[in-house]
Amino acid sequence: MDSPQKVVDHQPFCLSLKCFVKTLRLVVTVASMIFFIVAQAPEPYIVITGFEVTIILFLIALYMCSLDKTMRSFFWPLLVSFQCECRLVSCRFDPS
Repeated sequence: MDSPQKVVDHQPFCLSLKCFVKTLRLVVTVASMIFFIVAQAPEPYIVITGFEVTIILFLIALYMCSLDKTMRSFFWPLLVSFQCECRLVSCRFDPS
């Protein structure tokens, strides 16, 4: 007798709530970078915001390729906490 196989209802990343939230975060970060540039904010703010945009784009690309499920040995929250730490350190040592 064959055992019943589990049916996995796989929803693509592009149609998920996670994609919507990450895209919204990307839009807010790009808008803040544009506001920093227009307001002629100190350069570290613009650079760190650009760094954050790059990391968000990298994470969205990883999720779209389903590499977050393939790379089990990588601890994903560590990357996000590293991003936050870089931002805190750079803003703390801002000369202005």
